[in-house]
Amino acid sequence: MNGPTPDRDFEPEPIVVRFRLNGRERVVQTFPHVVLADLLHDELGQTDVRVSCDQGVCGACTVLLDGEPATACLTPCFDLEGKIVVTAKGLGEDNALNDVQRAFVDVSAFQCGYCTPGMVVSATALLAANADPSREDIQSWLGANICRCTGYQVIVEAVELAARRRNGARD
Repeated sequence: MNGPTPDRDFEPEPIVVRFRLNGRERVVQTFPHVVLADLLHDELGQTDVRVSCDQGVCGACTVLLDGEPATACLTPCFDLEGKIVVTAKGLGEDNALNDVQRAFVDVSAFQCGYCTPGMVVSATALLAANADPSREDIQSWLGANICRCTGYQVIVEAVELAARRRNGARD
């Protein structure tokens, strides 16, 4: 008989996935149904990837996937082969904060901090795509990230500060 039988549970075969995580080559064995957020958080200890809604609507699990923002809770691991994944921890160089992270600290653009990694990743992607975004651009771009503490004003201010700094303006 082909396929699963009623007297035995179906167990998928594990897969091996090779990808780059925060500048480091990773080879992991996982299952096809596992999503990137769970792999990163539960198996690889990336606590900056927050799992909140599991539906791709809150932005807490946002990572860069080949340079583009992606919701890790909806990204299947079988789609990672050869990809580059960057989490908030991987944005800076030599364990230093990147300019967006520094701006978030400088203006205290967080309250509980749960949304902060996803916001920082999204803001970093925005500034890579648009070096001089308007306030409306920032609000639109970050619209996929939910801050339950409603700290949006200071988050937008942090992104504006990072953009000004990138463009050579003094504080």
